[in-house]
Amino acid sequence: MSDELPETQESDDESRRRTVVLLAILIEGGLLAASSLLGWMVDQPPLRFFEWTPSAALWGIAATLPLFGLFFLLMRWPIGPFRRIRLFSEEVVRPLFAPCSHFDLFGVSVLAGLGEEMMFRGVLQSAFTGWFGLTAGIVLASLLFGLLHSITLTYMLLATLMGVYLSGVWLIADRNLLAVIVTHALYDFVVLLWLMHGPGAAAALDALRTRQEAEKAEETKPSEPET
Repeated sequence: MSDELPETQESDDESRRRTVVLLAILIEGGLLAASSLLGWMVDQPPLRFFEWTPSAALWGIAATLPLFGLFFLLMRWPIGPFRRIRLFSEEVVRPLFAPCSHFDLFGVSVLAGLGEEMMFRGVLQSAFTGWFGLTAGIVLASLLFGLLHSITLTYMLLATLMGVYLSGVWLIADRNLLAVIVTHALYDFVVLLWLMHGPGAAAALDALRTRQEAEKAEETKPSEPET
């Protein structure tokens, strides 16, 4: 019996890993396909402004630094509604991606960077800018970017501001989509690595699992007959 438990746990973890990776491929890969289709419909190919250049890649790497600073600040000192974001990161995101390998996390992050930036900067912002002007293009694309990340109202507002920030990075990098893809993917990858392997992550995940198992056992416990 004791020999079966580790195998069962390993099987469950592998099943969860495959589910997470498949969902990421479907969602972020779906954005890739949707951006290509929408770009064709509005005559705005998502990779029209994509070019492999060292300067754009360096801009993308440098642009992650303020984002990392903000993330670690909010995780270290969550105030008011930011506590819900930290709680979501620790009790939903961390256990969701816990079974994933580093390669899985990297692949998910790259897909997110490609799919979301092709859609929001490559197609939507470019199209909105052509129709309504630069400022309106940034605002509209960033609002839609925030709506895609509407986990909580605060998180949606932060995501909207991040959309504005990424729009600025894109403009500074001569509208080379490579810069914002690098920023987005690298930020997601480092944040996921930190949540999985940062200080206290393993102990926090074990404690969360223990608590969830206890709550599940309590729910399935047969009620005592009334006397």
